Amino acid sequence: MPKIPEKVHELTVGQVSARSGAAVSALHFYEAKGLIRSRRTSGNQRRFTRDTLRRVAFIRAAQRVGIPLATIREALAELPEERTPDREDWARLSAAWRSELDARIKQLGRLRDHLTDCIGCGCLSLENCVLSNPDDVFGERLTGSRLLPEQERGGEG
Repeated sequence: MPKIPEKVHELTVGQVSARSGAAVSALHFYEAKGLIRSRRTSGNQRRFTRDTLRRVAFIRAAQRVGIPLATIREALAELPEERTPDREDWARLSAAWRSELDARIKQLGRLRDHLTDCIGCGCLSLENCVLSNPDDVFGERLTGSRLLPEQERGGEG
């Protein structure tokens, strides 16, 4: 990993990429989504502050556990003056995300358990299939083999 001298306060996108392990394209994407910021030089090159490395680490850790980028952006926006998240921020935010992750894990476990029942059956019936219709959420409102947005169905349901 390339060492960046302490006196360097701004990093190029290549330096941030090398130090964070995130691809340059991912950094551009994070910036476009408002997760990180850069300033532009007179030559229109991106320059990031050193704290961007911690923000990128935070983003990537949250992504690894399945947190959507929109949720990560909301969490970062809650920080005062968009400061870099610290250990206490991670503890607070990860505790808030825990129930969402637990629900997702439960749903994935249920889907995994029923996957072998569906292989080869070919029905994928909205009436019976636990993969297409978990917990029969559509059975209360709809019939038929396809789901239409509310407006296309004329508000029926």
